[in-house]
Amino acid sequence: MIHKYSLNGYRIVMDTNSGAVHVFDGAPYDMLDYLTDSVPETPPAELTAKMKEKYDDDTIREAYEELKELYRNGQLFSSDEYEKFLGMMKNAPVKALCLNIAHDCNLRCEYCFAAKGDFGRGRMLMPFEVAKKAIDFLIEKSAGRHNLEVDFFGGEPLMNFDVVKKTVEYARSLEKEHNKNFRFTITTNGLLLTDDKIDFINREMSNCVLSLDGRKAVNDLLRIRADGTGCYDNIVPKFQKLVASRGDKDYYARGTFTKHNLDFTNDVLHMVDLGFDQVSVEPVVSDMKLDYSIREEDLPRIFEEYERLAKAVIERKKAGKAFNFFHFMIDLEQGPCAIKRLRGCGCGNEYVAITPEGDIFPCHQFVGDDSWKMGNVLDGTFNLAEKEYFAMSNVYTKPDCKDCWAKFYCSGGCNANNWQYEGDIHKAHKISCDLEKKRVECAVMIQAALAE
Repeated sequence: MIHKYSLNGYRIVMDTNSGAVHVFDGAPYDMLDYLTDSVPETPPAELTAKMKEKYDDDTIREAYEELKELYRNGQLFSSDEYEKFLGMMKNAPVKALCLNIAHDCNLRCEYCFAAKGDFGRGRMLMPFEVAKKAIDFLIEKSAGRHNLEVDFFGGEPLMNFDVVKKTVEYARSLEKEHNKNFRFTITTNGLLLTDDKIDFINREMSNCVLSLDGRKAVNDLLRIRADGTGCYDNIVPKFQKLVASRGDKDYYARGTFTKHNLDFTNDVLHMVDLGFDQVSVEPVVSDMKLDYSIREEDLPRIFEEYERLAKAVIERKKAGKAFNFFHFMIDLEQGPCAIKRLRGCGCGNEYVAITPEGDIFPCHQFVGDDSWKMGNVLDGTFNLAEKEYFAMSNVYTKPDCKDCWAKFYCSGGCNANNWQYEGDIHKAHKISCDLEKKRVECAVMIQAALAE
């Protein structure tokens, strides 16, 4: 299987199964329109006839030899070497927790998937005893894994910051005894940031996600407080201070774009100009009836904007002002392991979410629907059959993914989005798929441009 496309002057061909990416001249690129699943020793008659309308004999011969060589080397129309790993698709030790430390928030963002902070379960904060049990659960279920991850999430985690600090201290106290290494992440809207909190976050958090939607008018349209006022002026200086003192530790400014700002390149560049060189601005995923929702008719405009953003990434990189855009960061040399390519984030298997009551869910986006509850850390229950169900979910169990050229880049997409908007974790959410494919095309084009 191959995927060919032309973007920003580059003729790009991606070989799905090998992961090989080629930038071709016109002749070999055009030839691929007449080849389906192989490159025969002798070119098909139709190919030769069509190519002679545009190219001379020497160009045709050289181009076809180039394709034959790539085919012989397993870099064009390669066979699927990933299905053999399906036997390894089984329950894995849990390695990561999303700790919903606060089912409460001091913002009321209109597009919030968490029902504006409480996940539809009532506003509450996680008691320290539940957090301790969650850490104990992770250590127990992680088996021999050494590196473990805990994401402090909400709502707004800073509303329960004392428990955040105690949880970090508790986990650190167990590392040596159990041969574990904890990596912590926190996601915050920034309203409650203080110098002390910034110092703690920069000392203890391996990663930090800063919620900001971009330009002031865009951010303050939907990221609002309970009284309807915006938050931009309050949070930006705090985020700048945190990043300026963070050193080489990971962070990114993470926003959401909606139908109201389809020119989201301006928001990405605005954040970069504020001093944030690690940026993610992601499409809203929501009910189609809402006025800010992205609909299928918006896709051509969004595709244009991703192309515009990709060109901006190239221009700034060449000008010595590089920044990273999360969805354009693709490793074409090594990339994720085979299992990661097959099933993605590990939702419900290697990764689970814990609520303030101690309930276990496949991930934070399943919280609120008790039909997906997997157990509770307080009573020691954990549904291994449901864990197995998620462990076995992969690109080959998702009909729309199996024959998709991008399947090893998106790994079947988001299970939560598939379930919420298509009714089945195995049914791909079409808009999300189309957007991901466009982002992959742009990401590969960027690498082609920067390799010159």
